[in-house]
Formats: sequence, C-alpha cells, structure tokens
Amino acid sequence: MAVSSMQAVNIIGLMEHIDEVITVLGESGVFHPDEVGNFYSDLQDFTRLQTKNIYAEPLTNLKSALNQTKRKFPLIDVGDYSPEFEELESFSALTTAEVDDLIDKREVIASKLETAKHNLSVTEHFSGLETAISKAEKTKFVNARFGRLPKDNMQKLEAYSDDKYIEFYVCSEDKTHCWGVYFAPIDKTEEIDKVFEGLFFEPTELISADDSPAQKAEEIKSQIKKLEAEFAQAQKNLDKYLDENKEQITRCLSKLEELYLYAGIRNKALQHNKSFIIVGWIPSSSKKQLRDRLKSITSVELDFSDAKDELDKSPPVKLKNCFLARPFAYYTEMYGVPKYNEIDPTLFVAITYIIIFGIMFADLGQGGILAIIGILMWKLKKMPIGKILFPCGLSAMLFGTLFGSVFGFEHWLDPIYRQAGFEEKPFEVMASKNTNVIILGAIGIGVFLLIVAMFLNVYTSIRQRNYGRALFGTSGVAGIVFYCSLVFGLTAEIFFGMHVMTLPYILGLVVLPFLLIFFAEPLGDLVNGEKDWQPESWGGYIVENLFESIEVLLGYVTNTMSFLRVGAFVLVHAGMMLVVFVLAETVGGVGYYIVVVIGNALVLVLEALLVAIQVLRLEYYEMFSRFYSGEGRQFEPVRLNIE
Repeated sequence: MAVSSMQAVNIIGLMEHIDEVITVLGESGVFHPDEVGNFYSDLQDFTRLQTKNIYAEPLTNLKSALNQTKRKFPLIDVGDYSPEFEELESFSALTTAEVDDLIDKREVIASKLETAKHNLSVTEHFSGLETAISKAEKTKFVNARFGRLPKDNMQKLEAYSDDKYIEFYVCSEDKTHCWGVYFAPIDKTEEIDKVFEGLFFEPTELISADDSPAQKAEEIKSQIKKLEAEFAQAQKNLDKYLDENKEQITRCLSKLEELYLYAGIRNKALQHNKSFIIVGWIPSSSKKQLRDRLKSITSVELDFSDAKDELDKSPPVKLKNCFLARPFAYYTEMYGVPKYNEIDPTLFVAITYIIIFGIMFADLGQGGILAIIGILMWKLKKMPIGKILFPCGLSAMLFGTLFGSVFGFEHWLDPIYRQAGFEEKPFEVMASKNTNVIILGAIGIGVFLLIVAMFLNVYTSIRQRNYGRALFGTSGVAGIVFYCSLVFGLTAEIFFGMHVMTLPYILGLVVLPFLLIFFAEPLGDLVNGEKDWQPESWGGYIVENLFESIEVLLGYVTNTMSFLRVGAFVLVHAGMMLVVFVLAETVGGVGYYIVVVIGNALVLVLEALLVAIQVLRLEYYEMFSRFYSGEGRQFEPVRLNIE
C-alpha cells in the first residue's frame, strides 16, 4: 500500500528560453503542471502568458475530419519535426477541407443509394399491380391509396362485404402485412379512409411513373447498381488521398497533439517583466534526470522540495503497487485516489476482495470458467475488470475445492478427499449443523476486517498528524477498545458462558471509551493544539451528540451485520444449484444435461454480477468509511501517448 514519492519543482528563467523549457518538461513525460498561485500568494505584478490554447482549433478540426474516415492514425515521435504554427495551421485547414469534400461527395451518393434501396423495397411490394402507377393515381373520380394492412385485420374486411366500395386489392405479402391498394370514389373518400384507419392501414408513397411497379423496380435496380459503383469510386478516391498523405497527416497530427499538450504547461506559466515562472510536480525518481536537462538551459533556476513538506499544496498522487494489487487500483480510483499523506488501500482491497469473493462464489468449475472469462475480457477487450475477475476466479476455485462444489455437483471430489485422508469433504455447506458456523464465520470475518480498518485509520491519522482522530475517533483507539471489548464480552457471555461483563470491565472498557468518543471533537482539538477547542455551548454539544451517538452505535452494528451477506451467498450458491438439479432430474434424459448446463450458465452470470457488486459494497461502505477519504488528486503528467 504505497504512494510514489513526489517532488515539487519551481522553474524560473528568461522568457526567451521558455519554449525550450516547456519542450524539456513535455518530453520528460513526468511533469504535472500546477497553478503558480498555489505556491505563491503575492502575484500582483505577474501576468499570464497565454489564456487560449492556439493549437486546439486546428487539432480539433483535423481530428474531427479524420474520425469520419474510420481510419486510424497512431501518434508517433516527432521530436525532430519543428514546423512553424502557421505551417501546421495551414496544413490542418487544407487537409480538413480536402477530407470533408471527399466525405461529402461520398455521403451524397450514400444518401441517394439509401433512398433508391428504400424506393425499391416499397415498389417491389406492389409488383402484382400491372397498371402504371401514374394511371392509378390520376383517375378523375377515384382516389387510389397504396399501403399495407396487418394480416390479422384482413378478415375484418369481411364485415364490410355489403359495401362495394370497400375492397382491398392485395399485391404482395410478407410475414406480418398484406401490401396493396384500395380505391375510393371522391365523394366517399373520407368515409372509406376512416374505415381503413380503424383497420390500421399504413399509407405508402410510391414514385409516380408511367410504368408498372414491376417495370419501375427494374429501373430502380439499375439505378442502385450505378450508385453502388459511384459510391465505391468515391470511397476509393478518399482512400487514395489518405494513403498518399498518410505520413504527413500522421506527423502533423502528432505534432499538433504534442504542442496542444505542451501548451497546457504554458497556460499555467506566469510572466514578470522578462522572466517566467512554472511550477509543478515530478516523481522523486525523475528528479536528477530532469534537473540535468533543465540546468543545461541558460538562465534557468530550479528549486525542488519534497512533497511531504508541501502537503498544504495537495501534491498529486501516483499509485505504486505490486502485481497482485495493480489491477485493483481500478476500484481505488473509482472511489477516489488517496491524499499524498494517506495510505493507498489498493493492496488491502486486493487481498480482501479476492478472499471474500472466493468464499461467496465458492465453486471449482464455475470459478475456473470465471477466471478464463477474466483473461479473455482483458486480452481481447482490454477491460480492467478482466484482470480483477481472473484472481477472483482462482479464489473461487480454491474455496470451491474446500466446499467440494464443482459446477454444483457436491460429491465429485470425494475420491480426492479420501486419498488425502479425509472420510468426507472438509465442509458440507448444505448440512444444517453448519448453517450457524457459516453465519457466525461471516460475522467473524466482518469483525476482523473492521478492526483492521480501524487500525489503518489510526496509522493514517498519525501520518497526517491528526492525533485527536487517532485517539478519540469512532475508528480511533477509543473506537477499537470500545468495539473489541463489546465483541469479546458478548461472545464470551453468549457462546462460552464466561462471565466477563463485570462492572469494572464495563466501566473501564466500554463506558470510558464511549465517553471519549462522545467528546472526541473537543478532546481532539485539545490534543491537536487548537486554541478554540471548547464548543460554544457544552449543553448544545451534549444534546447534539446524544443523537449522533445513536448513529455511531448503529454504525458499529450495521457495519458488522453487513458481513452476513458473505455467509448468505455461500448458502445461496448451494441453494440455487440444488434448484437446478431438481429441475434437471424432473426433466430427465438428455434434458437433464441441457438443464444442468443452462442452469450453471445462469447461476455463473447472475451470481458473479451480484457477488462482485456486494463485495465492492463491503469495501466501500463498511471498510473504506473507517479509514479512507479518497480526496486526493491523480498524478497527470503532460505526456504524448505514442502508439
């Protein structure tokens, strides 16, 4: 559980060398720029060098045009390419215009092609009509209505068989509708239209033509063939342009991206007369290399200071974790990165998440499938959750072996247990005698982890020199003594018949710690050396804290009871698989195996999702709330991500 050591750096130099300094800082890939105002209070005579990033517009326009082509232009190293801004701006504008023009030509053809295909689809539905479309539409005393009727409503037309004007002529059919036309005399058109509206008739516009629909369809097909050839040529022209200019586009795009990032440093720099000042943060490991490069620039003066001496400036945080914990930084960052003087909980999350997940999802077969899915999610889709599911799947396999569950089969591993010297599997989940063991074991896990979280809070508070919270907080020393004393005393009384909760025990280990928690705020301020440590009104403070004390007590109880879900899911998994096998045996035959496979798949997906969420909830709400704030800021160095 570590945070990389950081250094604050102040850079002062002459304005004539600022571009050289910014280039060095950008190329280093380790410089996190900060506001000068965070380091200096008197900035009255300073002015900003630049408020607008001049590279934003040409870069945005070029990227927008290239994105429409669906072609990838990976960023490359352009350290040896130093064009003037006007050259980059001109190239971006010209390329954007050329690409947009080629895309517009292609899209115009694509729109015509889409319209033609739609017209063909509609026209083919009326291929059974031998009359020219224009003749049917231009009758003097009759209105023609082309469209479709739901097949279910065709029979309803029989109710109007006595009306000789209500007749629907079917030209073609599909799975759900009949396509055709009806004719209505001009003086009865409104009445007949209402009848067909009630039958959910959907009118369709046909392209007026002197040909029959079948002839018109052939004409449209010929048009589509021509448009497809034109579209292919337009795409070919676009591809040719991109291929011929690929190298220059890539260089220009990479340089604009680089300069856009570097301008972020310039935007934070301040000028005083002929000098500039830039401040920021770098990892301590990069100090020597960056110092040597900047010292080689004439007029530059540097000042480094350790981040632990600059805590009031909120140093950015770069997480540093081992291979096991690294994937779980994803969960830590979702909650919020730690402050610089706060412990990184990633390793704690990794260990507890993997173990609790394995207990709740315990199944050797399904755990193996989950591990494979995790690998595939990461390798194929680069999904961060994939690297988390892999160790969780392995943990589920381990506890599945302990519980003797393989795809829900509870006795497949019995021969292995016998060879190992066991008469039966180590733990039978579904045995009634073990239900209390599972429930109490889950609570025991919760008690242990909450105590660990409280000790982590004490450690963090001492690091932050908040001795009041370390001693008197609900998760401080007083909270640990109060919680442990209650848990130990009640456990000894209820389960072992030991009379521990004596008056001295209660007064010294329960009441006294609780009073310290009750008066934690003034006591903490007193210990931390605050002058105004006393509340404005002791009476108001006591009344207010009486209600807060109830919340504190409930917090201890609810945080502990939340871990019951660990035991509940152990039982739920076995119960769900029992239901699957009951259904499979009911079906019998080949259906037995089909039900078992489908049931396993459903349980795997449903339970993996639920367990992943529930364990994360335990991490965030029951444990993180005890010792972790997550109010730090991420270390985000200016860096061009070359592909």
